Amino acid sequence: MAKRRETVRQLARDTSIIVGVVLVWRGIWYTLDAVDRVAFNGNHDFLAIGGIIIGLLVLYLPDKDLKEFKEL
Repeated sequence: MAKRRETVRQLARDTSIIVGVVLVWRGIWYTLDAVDRVAFNGNHDFLAIGGIIIGLLVLYLPDKDLKEFKEL
């Protein structure tokens, strides 16, 4: 019975983490859409290219490689 209770707690914890990450991602997405509308008249090109560059930097800087793309 205790093992089942621990499994339910773990599932609830993992689910709450997933929901939290998705909500943060959603908020960032909508914020960047608003920046596109206000700063670039709805043109997504600037933030799309900037997002790619920043994303690659975030993946590269911690360990100085892009091994995350090796499996692709």
